[in-house]
Amino acid sequence: MQATKRPALNLQFSRYTTFTDDQYRMFIRTFVFPLLAIGIFLLFWTASAQQVKTSLGELPGPIAVFKQADNLVDEHFAERDKELAFYDRQEKRNAAKLKKNPEAVVKIRSYTGKPTFFDQIFTSLFTVFTGFILASLIAIPIGIITGLSNDLYRSINPIIQLLKPVSPLAWLPIVTMVVSAVYVSDDPMFDKAYLTSAFTVMLCCMWPTLINTAVGVSSVDKDLMNVSKVLSLGWFTKVYKIILPSSVPMIFTGLRLSLSIGWMVLIAAEMLAQNPGLGKFVWDEFQNGSSNSLGRIMVAVIAIGLIGFMLDRGMLMLQKKFSWDKSIMLR
Repeated sequence: MQATKRPALNLQFSRYTTFTDDQYRMFIRTFVFPLLAIGIFLLFWTASAQQVKTSLGELPGPIAVFKQADNLVDEHFAERDKELAFYDRQEKRNAAKLKKNPEAVVKIRSYTGKPTFFDQIFTSLFTVFTGFILASLIAIPIGIITGLSNDLYRSINPIIQLLKPVSPLAWLPIVTMVVSAVYVSDDPMFDKAYLTSAFTVMLCCMWPTLINTAVGVSSVDKDLMNVSKVLSLGWFTKVYKIILPSSVPMIFTGLRLSLSIGWMVLIAAEMLAQNPGLGKFVWDEFQNGSSNSLGRIMVAVIAIGLIGFMLDRGMLMLQKKFSWDKSIMLR
């Protein structure tokens, strides 16, 4: 007896919308499974939080954390209103002063209010991108040069392996003293705390990019290298036309790792050195010790994780854009 073939599943929600079997499975994998996992995590978090008692009270659950997030949003807009009112008062005062004396000298003072949670986020993002870009500008050229020369790679590799595992907590005091000694100015363009954090990030996150670039360059197909010799390509032309396109996957793997490491390093550096940013926000809330501190710290932890995830997804999108082989599965 011939087996009957199961008909394809068609879910028709309207006269214009039809889901095929494959589309239905894709919908389940893309939306239902992640939402189910998040729901289970939230339930586990809620149940676990009720069992943990601290000196500041019960560990906050999802609802308490959401309330603190809402409070932080309100505080941000309240601070912006204060800033607008501050400048508005100055403008009125200066207008009245100029009305009395058109030749009077007026000044606009900068607002010096307490930075909000969102101000700290923007500060951390600006700092981490500074350190990451500096690290990339150093690591990629060195990686290309060492990848093209085995002798040079063997010479530099011991130094790389020596410096690569050094903790940011060890780099931070050295960087702080060097910046304080070298960056001396009566009217500095950048704050020393910003430079300290950025250079610490640079020193800690350059190694994955350097190593992966060197590996990618050394793994370029030998046939392509032979073609460059046959065509008598110059060094820069060979790097631009052959080496870089072939090494893009490994270079971006290093960049993604470096950016993730840089983000983790920055938070630790800000906490230790009390430099402006999310790390300082977490430490200040810990030192504050109020009943809301735990919830606000949890908001910061979730924000740090979400930002790290978005940074990684952003690098993945760039990798897909610049990769010459669009058939490679990147995730």
